[in-house]
Amino acid sequence: MNLERLIEKHLHAFTPLFNPALTVDNTIYMELSSANNEFDSMTESQQDAAILQRIEDAGALAGVGGYLEDRALYKDTDLFQGDAERSIHIGVDVFMAAGTPILAPLDGSVHSFANRQVYGDYGPVIILRHCLEGVYFHTLYGHLSEDSLSGLADGKAIAAGQEIAQIGPRPINGNWAPHLHFQLIRDMQGIRGDYPGVVRPAELDFYRENCPDPGALLLT
Repeated sequence: MNLERLIEKHLHAFTPLFNPALTVDNTIYMELSSANNEFDSMTESQQDAAILQRIEDAGALAGVGGYLEDRALYKDTDLFQGDAERSIHIGVDVFMAAGTPILAPLDGSVHSFANRQVYGDYGPVIILRHCLEGVYFHTLYGHLSEDSLSGLADGKAIAAGQEIAQIGPRPINGNWAPHLHFQLIRDMQGIRGDYPGVVRPAELDFYRENCPDPGALLLT
């Protein structure tokens, strides 16, 4: 079964990733596409403050967005260069203050985790494995705090609503403005402790199917 349709069918089984729950009314759209150069000339600390200030000015809890955005910001990061530049973001970003707790949206278990300390990478990252109607799929949580990895083990049971992590600060989170990178993954393709969150335009057909929009799990 198509993963997106399966999740839509079972949305009632999912619990919010944050407390209080995020909704369309208490969040704002945060755009980091190539069309938006608002943050380009800012220092890291200025960028972090500007993002949080925009959220506060809107009376919102978080800034949310990014699925399938084509982003120029990866041009400055060696991690996303190579035979062909990776620029399409296939998760959703949730911008909130460092230290914000993240809750599991569904019962599952720890698939894998890692502390990916390469500039521009996930930093601490956790991947959970879930099952609905006999179909296994995964949720990925990137740019976490280092403490989020404490006490984890592959296969550890996780309950819906359980705190699993916290949003991490720079530089431990891969040196990004504090946010959660949240991604759905049908087939991990044998990868552990990692999975591409930014892909090449030529690969988009596969990744759009394997990593559908997780937005329905973020906004209640």
